[in-house]
Amino acid sequence: MPTPATPTPLHKPQTLEETLRVHTFVSTVPGPRLIVLGGVHGNETCGTEGIARVLTQLDGGALALTRGRLTLVPVANPLARRLASREGERNLNRNFQPSDSPTDYEARLTNLLCPLLAAHDVLLDLHSFQSAGEAFSMIGPRDNDGALEPFAQATEEGRLALHIGTPCVVEGWLDIYAAGLAQRAGGAAPDDVALAFGWGTNEYMRSRGGYGVTLECGQHNDPDAPRVAQDAILSALRLLGMILAPDETKAAPPAQPTLLRLVSVTDRLHEGDQFVREWATFDAVAQGEPIGLRADGTVLRASGDGFIVFPNAEALVGTEWFYFARKSDRTL
Repeated sequence: MPTPATPTPLHKPQTLEETLRVHTFVSTVPGPRLIVLGGVHGNETCGTEGIARVLTQLDGGALALTRGRLTLVPVANPLARRLASREGERNLNRNFQPSDSPTDYEARLTNLLCPLLAAHDVLLDLHSFQSAGEAFSMIGPRDNDGALEPFAQATEEGRLALHIGTPCVVEGWLDIYAAGLAQRAGGAAPDDVALAFGWGTNEYMRSRGGYGVTLECGQHNDPDAPRVAQDAILSALRLLGMILAPDETKAAPPAQPTLLRLVSVTDRLHEGDQFVREWATFDAVAQGEPIGLRADGTVLRASGDGFIVFPNAEALVGTEWFYFARKSDRTL
């Protein structure tokens, strides 16, 4: 008997980083449309693990979608995950807008992810951070019709952050990104191209009529961070009425978190720039307290009473070294 010929593949096999894995669950009952992203940055694994736990619950019948649509993307940046790095060719969570002529890997991913986000009402984007610190949520602007980031769903977005239940919530990302650009340009207002690079998943979601919360689940290697991610997904589903919730009549309402507003960002200008000590996110500082030391000996001091956010002792030259925040007068 002749040996069967080996079939010719119709397409060149894809590598793992060329494949985006998406899980969608659709109820026969109409309702909200929630999308959850993990692994936007490849070295942040807690979101992926939290999503995997929820998938196990859904597939095993321990959890059932009662209305609406749920889309789970465990690894939004497969190349960065394979490299175990923050990014593949660049930061996926910047310049997050579709492109007619994508010039890098993350731009091609963005072209896949943008239609997914646009087809949903609510986004939960799961992250972690480099420094020590506890989990917190990040929300967008208050309702406004300004040019930078007009928005009309601040109440809904704040309610989602409130029910996720982190002890602290941070606002003011795009405002401070624009201020940082102006600072780097010597005070000149940033042009639209430079400002667009500050857009991440949530900014794109808001531009399409939805709303979204970024959850920073803790330090990258915190063993509790995957549980934080899983609990947040379940909290969002319960809040939106998309799963059968346990009897919550005896449960206390969510406590008001501490709300902080980002007010400045400081870049690392030289490899010799060093912190005066090891900072953790939300470490309190007093006005005039030393924070860092420039390579030329200049001492960087706190401009007022406030809090250190996202201190990154390993920041590359020319990138964000740390953010500074103060208490906000906003309530959720």
